[in-house]
Amino acid sequence: MQIQPDQKVTISPDVLFQEVSGEMVLLDLSSESYFGLDEIGARIWQLLSDGFSVGEALDVLLQEYEVSRETLEADVGELLDNLAEAGLISM
Repeated sequence: MQIQPDQKVTISPDVLFQEVSGEMVLLDLSSESYFGLDEIGARIWQLLSDGFSVGEALDVLLQEYEVSRETLEADVGELLDNLAEAGLISM
């Protein structure tokens, strides 16, 4: 996915989420499926659920982790694609 800095992500109203031991557990009520995000995925989810745009979330993550912007954009884009494909978010 090509990341647009001002792009907002909408979390499906059918998704419940809870942080557990530094990871994020997601429950999709419509499909009754569980999903898990590691520590970094959980941080991305937290920022997006707090209303940050994708670009704002990237800026925060660049300050928190030692990673190039190019690598981060690719990884976040892949995560967002996977979440959208699973019906957990829309963009």
